[in-house]
Amino acid sequence: MFTLPPEMIGFYKANIDYLTDNATRPDSRRTVVPGEAPRHFLDVDVYGDSALYKLPRSYPDAVAQLGEDSLLRHGIVPWQVARMKGQLTAAFQAHDTDRILHLSADMGHYIADACVPLHTTHNYNGQLTGQRGIHALWESRLPELLSSGYDFFTGPAPYLDRPTQTIWGAVGRSYAAVDSVLGFERELSRKMPEDRKYGFEQRGNLTVRTYSRDFAREYHQRLNGQVERQMRLALRLVGAFWYTAWVDAGQPDLNALPRTPSEKEQQRLALEAKQAEQALPTPIAGHED
Repeated sequence: MFTLPPEMIGFYKANIDYLTDNATRPDSRRTVVPGEAPRHFLDVDVYGDSALYKLPRSYPDAVAQLGEDSLLRHGIVPWQVARMKGQLTAAFQAHDTDRILHLSADMGHYIADACVPLHTTHNYNGQLTGQRGIHALWESRLPELLSSGYDFFTGPAPYLDRPTQTIWGAVGRSYAAVDSVLGFERELSRKMPEDRKYGFEQRGNLTVRTYSRDFAREYHQRLNGQVERQMRLALRLVGAFWYTAWVDAGQPDLNALPRTPSEKEQQRLALEAKQAEQALPTPIAGHED
């Protein structure tokens, strides 16, 4: 939000609670909404060498070339972000507060997922290399312990001349980091015995086994700021996509829009949450953990 220009920041700041609360909603939908899970990742490595250069940027072209079953099995995150950029532009053009907020929150989630290296590989949780649990280590444990020292000031959001190429570039940057994410953990695990690698911590009323603080800090040091860099990239891109959609919509006056979600939107969110709570989880393909 703080990367946005003055013409946008008032509208978004008025809705910061909505955006914060709903930024994680796509995760809560993953096992109950058909077609949700593939929006969070792309298994670049299943498509062979030079996949990032060969995969079609157009989703219809990708379906024609690879088949939709394969795409949904191995993830569609860059195509999803590109599609939603068009949807958000249309929502700005329609002056539709509810849709602007809904799409901004959801698209921000997918953009951030595209910045996580383990969202770009079939070995997404180290399950193929005996490193199960590494996903939560990189994505949750490290920022949980260390993000208070990160610098999240990235300056103003830039306009994206080629947003589709931008999100594919972000996926490529994430995929390039996969080897170091896995390799450094493997090296450190060989060095540090199990009783030092893991520990127990109190989480509410539960005692949970987790990566020790010593292991997490040394892994973080070996990654040399990688998590912070990717988080900075994510927040910069989220602001950039919101800003680009607004500019492409003709820079509508957001101060003239309702400042908060409608009662109808609140009811929709409540119904969705209730359905998610009551629904039986459905089998999903890929990245189950």
